[in-house]
Amino acid sequence: MAAGAAGRGGLRASDADREQVIDTLKAAFVQGRLTRDELGRRTGRALESRTYAELAAVTDGIPPAPEPRPPLKPARAHARKPVNKKVVAWSACVIVSPAALWAVFLTFYGGFFVLFLLAFLGLTASAAPWPPAHGITRAPAGASTRRNR
Repeated sequence: MAAGAAGRGGLRASDADREQVIDTLKAAFVQGRLTRDELGRRTGRALESRTYAELAAVTDGIPPAPEPRPPLKPARAHARKPVNKKVVAWSACVIVSPAALWAVFLTFYGGFFVLFLLAFLGLTASAAPWPPAHGITRAPAGASTRRNR
């Protein structure tokens, strides 16, 4: 603005030119290059300015804007591996089996109950879902179950 004002310093400035200078002052304030009091004083001077030379004087002395830093690269996200439910079920059985076998030797009925419970849990967790029985079909969603007579 100062370089352009030197050639047309005596020309009258328009309201749009004053608004542009005020926007420049606001940007400098947001960036921390002007204090609140200095912003108020310079804005008042910009609104009272009649020529380009007066507007150029309003923006003189503002420290230059700091150079923008390049944006940081985002950290690379690690993809999670899918969990195999069979491996989890068998691992749990392997971890709990020694305690269950020890319970077999401590109590006669308690040990068998614990082993039965572990075997049942291991098989149900690792078994595939059962296919539907022959002849039984599921009604489509929203279909009525009553027959029309």
